[in-house]
Amino acid sequence: MEEKTEGPSGPDAKAGPALAAVDTLTVKGRAPKTGYDRDRFGSPWADTDSNRCGTRDDILKRDLKDVKYRDGGDCEVSSGVLSPDPYTGKDVTFVRGRSQVDIDHLVALSDAWQKGAGKWEPGKRIAFANDPLNLLAVDAGPNRGKGEGDTATWLPPDKGYRCVYVARQVAVKKKYEVWVTGAERDAMKRVLSDCPREKLPIGGASTAAPGRFHAR
Repeated sequence: MEEKTEGPSGPDAKAGPALAAVDTLTVKGRAPKTGYDRDRFGSPWADTDSNRCGTRDDILKRDLKDVKYRDGGDCEVSSGVLSPDPYTGKDVTFVRGRSQVDIDHLVALSDAWQKGAGKWEPGKRIAFANDPLNLLAVDAGPNRGKGEGDTATWLPPDKGYRCVYVARQVAVKKKYEVWVTGAERDAMKRVLSDCPREKLPIGGASTAAPGRFHAR
């Protein structure tokens, strides 16, 4: 792959942590999807951090602006604004029950299943599904078009967010030892070579959920 020849990504720029981290990921072919089911990752939005709020509301509180809560509480988000949506750059209004906002798993659960998670202990799958590092409030439209796509098959429409998006995917896959395909690795490098100083995000959540949580 050729390096950029000018600007901040030029020949004097060293590969940043996210780009360098791509080479630490295991490269293997995609395994069969046999046995995959959402329930293998536990009940959706489990309160794995024990703060008495479900994971979905935790992410809405983190990512939305002008947040309002149901019944005067401080947990169940009733409305807010995603400003801007990271995938499109547009503002999206969240209203509980008729929302155009999804919580995306940056590394899709089914993608992870085919790249190692099928062999994990249940507690690790539950942690993965609820790790804030792997979760992002986004516009429902492009998110549902993404499906189980990885970096080789789907990137955010907003090109300005792609470096951050790919860096977070690299961070999640490194943290949980999810492997990548050759095409995926090449796509990650292609995106991150345009932003070689992009930092690798760090998430402090445990890779094992508390024992009270169960997945089949």
